[in-house]
Amino acid sequence: MAPEPNNDVLKTEELAELLREIRERVRARHPEATDGTSLSPVADLMPLVHARDAAEAKVAAIGSVNPRASGPLNAVIQIFKRTIARGLGWFVRDQIVFNREVMACVESTLDALNEMNRLLAAFDGLPREFKDMRAHWATWRTEWERNLTSHEAQFLRGIAELQGAFQHRVTLIESNFRELVKSQLDRANIEIQKRLWADLEHIRVEYEALIHTELRVIRQRAGTSAQPGIASAQPPSAPAAEDALPFDYGRFAERFRGSEDYVKSGQKFYLPYFAGRKDVLDIGCGRGEFLDVMREAGVPARGIDLSAESVDRCRRIGLQAEVADLFTYLDGLADASLDGIFSAQVVEHLPPNRLPEMIRLAAQKLARGGVIAIETPNPQCLAIFATHFYLDPTHRRPIPHALLSFYMEEYGIGRIEVHPRSPAIESMPALASLPNDFRDAFFGGLDYAIIGRKLV
Repeated sequence: MAPEPNNDVLKTEELAELLREIRERVRARHPEATDGTSLSPVADLMPLVHARDAAEAKVAAIGSVNPRASGPLNAVIQIFKRTIARGLGWFVRDQIVFNREVMACVESTLDALNEMNRLLAAFDGLPREFKDMRAHWATWRTEWERNLTSHEAQFLRGIAELQGAFQHRVTLIESNFRELVKSQLDRANIEIQKRLWADLEHIRVEYEALIHTELRVIRQRAGTSAQPGIASAQPPSAPAAEDALPFDYGRFAERFRGSEDYVKSGQKFYLPYFAGRKDVLDIGCGRGEFLDVMREAGVPARGIDLSAESVDRCRRIGLQAEVADLFTYLDGLADASLDGIFSAQVVEHLPPNRLPEMIRLAAQKLARGGVIAIETPNPQCLAIFATHFYLDPTHRRPIPHALLSFYMEEYGIGRIEVHPRSPAIESMPALASLPNDFRDAFFGGLDYAIIGRKLV
């Protein structure tokens, strides 16, 4: 089936053909118009106008009686003519209407011809423009379709890029939101954990203080019921003075305990426990290694020792120390006047029955929350019995950390920590051949540190 013709194209071609025919007729009638692109002069309508005017004049005279000269005869004739004209009025009435309609048609024709002249003048160069349009229409259409395809591809590409950018931004926003929520939750969890541990620590302190108070009340009631009528027990007698040693104990400590730098580096372990304290006492300060560590940290500290030589040595380097017996000195202090007590390599020199008294006095002089740290040889390490413990003739007996912990709990010291110190393998490399678990159980630290805090 053949394709249907384009009506717009046909109408354009018909209009162009009509204009061409009109132009040819005008050129034939007016050969003086030599320019093929001009339709001037246009058709002259004046003869038609004159004819119209003459016809209208005749139409106006229809039904009228010609005037004649005066006189009786002419008057009779005029009356006769008017009578005949009035009698024939029914006959010529349609002719008069027809004539008037014809004149109206002529008038409309003149108006149409005037309008045609104006159109011809206005569309003088239109056929050539239509011809150029037809010639270039195929090129214009091809170019327009090509531009349309190109613009459509660019538009789709832009839409795809915008969609990709939008998806990327959405992904980034979602990722940032997840990270923000995660960080907020992590911070919230950390804060909750900190508060929980702080509350648990507070509850633990209060619970241990309550247990200590209850145990003390029970012991007091038991002591009163066992010995009725006795108001209080007699205070223990002061310890007997130690016999003077027949050798230089300072040189002995320098040789078998280690140099001052070695001891000082080991005692920096206790610095976090005493940082920020206001009044710390070192019982058995010796050469003053711990006091020097406290001074470097800006913590006020003082020491006592039975050796006048050690005390003089401390004073020479600007440390605060004095010669005193620990029981007498502690008994003379005000209760809860200290917030820190340190004692290294001292309790193993005391008689077993005096150790609880020392712990009682230390707990009594500590303020609530005060720290006490005691370092002593570790009897769970078998290596000390072969080398270190019995090398010092002033040692009485080793003290297991369980016993020392029990004494502390008895006198209101809780939150107890035990830390092994001075690994035996450092001074006895042969222990490396033993299995790890066996070595840790029986040849761990030569010393141990026990650290507690005053509960009430």
